[in-house]
Amino acid sequence: MEWLWLLAIFILFAYTVEAVTGFGSIVIALSLGALLMPVPELLPILVPLNILMTGWLTLRYRQHIAVRLLMLRILPLMLAGTLLGYLLLPWLNERWLKPLFGILIIWFSGRELWRLGGFYAGSNGGNSTAANNGSHPSWSISPLMFSAGITHGLFASGGPLLVYALAGTTLDKTRFRATLICVWFLLNSVLTFAFFLDGRLLPALPALAWLVWLLPVGILLGEQLHRRVDEVRFRMLVYGLLLVTGMLLLVGSVISIVD
Repeated sequence: MEWLWLLAIFILFAYTVEAVTGFGSIVIALSLGALLMPVPELLPILVPLNILMTGWLTLRYRQHIAVRLLMLRILPLMLAGTLLGYLLLPWLNERWLKPLFGILIIWFSGRELWRLGGFYAGSNGGNSTAANNGSHPSWSISPLMFSAGITHGLFASGGPLLVYALAGTTLDKTRFRATLICVWFLLNSVLTFAFFLDGRLLPALPALAWLVWLLPVGILLGEQLHRRVDEVRFRMLVYGLLLVTGMLLLVGSVISIVD
């Protein structure tokens, strides 16, 4: 029960952050939760919880989804990558999963901190280009989307690479966010079904039933904070926490491997 209470705190924090900023509930909850327990044991808890939030948001913002981009480009590549990542998961030792995830989190949080730092430099009259995501060569977008699917199959955290792949998109902010939310709803539904088939979902149901109440609480807290805090500074604080967490995961895993 001690780890469950700590996991509850992490999940509440993660869903509060998502309600404020619109990103990363699983990335945050998995990063912090991986300090407590193995990644494969966390996924059957966190992924079904995410379906509840993304399902509601998908329904709410369905008119803004870029259906053509979703069905013809993102979903086929992400789904193929997700299935590959799921199949690779049993073959990767937990000793290697945590450092891989730590590296992903360090890259993602470091990149976002650099970009947001450039935003502040630009807003204060600086000439930094860090605030500009930039676009990629057309040939690199598909491999990045496929790689995002692999990380989603391994860690249910394809967001960092997918957002990076879609940098420079012509979608406006509302359609971009609605499309991504729909991606997570569909892919996490597939993962949840896979967890049911491989027998990992049923043992997680008691924890799911105990933790599900955190979602509406996190949404309410996030809506209150959204009206009262500077979102950019709040994001910097969260990314800073993720950067430290990724470093802890990486260093702790390296020490474990060496020992």
